[in-house]
Amino acid sequence: ASERFGADVVVDFCMRYGNPSTESKVRAMVAAGCEKILFLPLYPQYAGATSATANDAFFRALMKEKRQPAVRTVTDYFDHPRYIDALAGSVERAYAALDRRPDVLVASYHGMPKRYLMEGDPYHCHCAKTTRLLRERLGWGKDDIDMSFQSVFGREEWLRPYTVQHVAELAKQGKTRIAVIAPAFSADCIETLEEISGEIRHAFEEAGGKQFTYIPCLNAEDAHIGALMAVIEENLAGWVG
Repeated sequence: ASERFGADVVVDFCMRYGNPSTESKVRAMVAAGCEKILFLPLYPQYAGATSATANDAFFRALMKEKRQPAVRTVTDYFDHPRYIDALAGSVERAYAALDRRPDVLVASYHGMPKRYLMEGDPYHCHCAKTTRLLRERLGWGKDDIDMSFQSVFGREEWLRPYTVQHVAELAKQGKTRIAVIAPAFSADCIETLEEISGEIRHAFEEAGGKQFTYIPCLNAEDAHIGALMAVIEENLAGWVG
């Protein structure tokens, strides 16, 4: 964004849990004279536990400012064509590098309690639409891609199917070659690098799975940066030229 808009736009990052904190970056931007702030939680699919809590931290930081700037927040970008294109490109490259095509691609999203869905959280719907749009963009049939949810903890029921159980069931059904992608994560982290490549891979292989391919998150891929820039430019409309 700095390259695109020059000195008119300052770009920085903050952490919802950790450093640099959201509050420290809001303070620095206000001190630098920023009169308008666009806040972009890096969660493609909206969820109250992710996007909303990131916004909450942003709003709490603004509460401490005597003169608040104008602000906008990006709620989600799960169905943005550039984001879907970036996901599809990562799948196509991964499949092209394999000697044998996987029997199914599992789109594994971060889980959340089913209760949240019943209370009106749109996350499950956003995940389902992301999966459908990805399938359509790839030109695949419905049996070529599944949707499941990982990172389940606690006693209450979470969104199903649970990825760790689902991949084992696929192996038992004879689908012994699978690929897994994590569309809800903009960058790889412990829940992708360790959970998917560790616990979930192990469950699949224990059930008879033979080929397990993890497709990395979009991370710093050019297509991902391009998608984020498209989202940013659309949300800066009217603020900068």
